[in-house]
Amino acid sequence: MTIATPASRQSGLALFFAVTFAWTGVFWFTAIALGGSTTSFPTAIFFLLGGFGPTIGAIVVRARRARLRQPVPARTVRLRLGMRLFWVLPLLAMASATVLAGALLAYLLGGPELSLTSGQSLIATVGGPVPFFISMLIGGPLAEEPGWRGTAYPRLRASMSRLQVGLLMGAAWAVWHLPLFFIPGTIHAEFGLISWNGLLFSVNVIPMALLIGYAYERAGVLAAIAVHFGVNTTIALLGVKSPMTLAFIVAVQVIVALTLLASYRDRRPELPVQVDADPYRVDANPYPVGPAGQVDPDATYRMGRTHG
Repeated sequence: MTIATPASRQSGLALFFAVTFAWTGVFWFTAIALGGSTTSFPTAIFFLLGGFGPTIGAIVVRARRARLRQPVPARTVRLRLGMRLFWVLPLLAMASATVLAGALLAYLLGGPELSLTSGQSLIATVGGPVPFFISMLIGGPLAEEPGWRGTAYPRLRASMSRLQVGLLMGAAWAVWHLPLFFIPGTIHAEFGLISWNGLLFSVNVIPMALLIGYAYERAGVLAAIAVHFGVNTTIALLGVKSPMTLAFIVAVQVIVALTLLASYRDRRPELPVQVDADPYRVDANPYPVGPAGQVDPDATYRMGRTHG
């Protein structure tokens, strides 16, 4: 009989974070040592590869889970067509709207005016709209979300609330980004670690983690990718660099994230399915039972082919 236990969940999390930070650290610290910018060879290669740390962590965890024949975490959101995918575009629009609203509020209260000049320059630099949007999709959303949300999030949700998971993952995400402040050519290096912009960027990943976590529970990894992409791309197109604008974006995203989490009813995980050594036993119990004979809701794992 195979039942995922809290210990196996914790070991999966430990493995994910260890691989993610180790992979990213090796490549990004090598990029720092090389001293070039993100557009120079070979620094660019190490910079790009380092961003895939969370996805590499996810692959390692899932390979281990498959080898040990462990079940998929119950908080994992299956990739389903239909209503789940229906949420992707609205969530993408919502993510962009939080950035636009923050930038507009800052402008109305005396901050920089909204302009696409910086974004147009950036698009021209990378070779046009198609390379720009592809790079924005790969560099961040696709490289990270299968790991942060698709792998770590459901394991943390097995024992934590959405708010707690968002705060914890936001803090881990902020730490993971720190080497970027020392790689020339990144927006992080332009901000500087010891600056209002650097501080606000690090703080901003927490409401972003809440928003992306909400999107993941709504429609899975594709929705998480959409929200991540929407925020990053809108900030790049607007050329957001003012501390005042960043502060208002953080404030708007905090309000939106907390409102969404408060309005969205918690999703109850399905009861787990056990795999018995003899499937023809008539006394095989399909559900985990607690010490008092009741079904144990903490053993929230099920079998299946899905994300996680």
